[in-house]
Amino acid sequence: MTGDVAKQTPDPHADVADLSYEQARDELVAVVTRLESGAGSLEESLTLWERGEALAARCQQWLDGARERLAAARASTDDEEGSAG
Repeated sequence: MTGDVAKQTPDPHADVADLSYEQARDELVAVVTRLESGAGSLEESLTLWERGEALAARCQQWLDGARERLAAARASTDDEEGSAG
């Protein structure tokens, strides 16, 4: 029955998947600032930490995608230069 509960519990960070890189980065900076201030309860800190992890993962997805696009563009350019020579 535990598995059923996990399936029914919505992901509190599902909205992170819709954020642009800049939005995720800016929110991550705000989360880190709040965590560094030390204000808030342990539960609030844990919630912020989890949110920060989700935001950092989203930023990494954007960066990985950008690297892949650059690699593809470079490969395309190299192919064009190789066939022109």
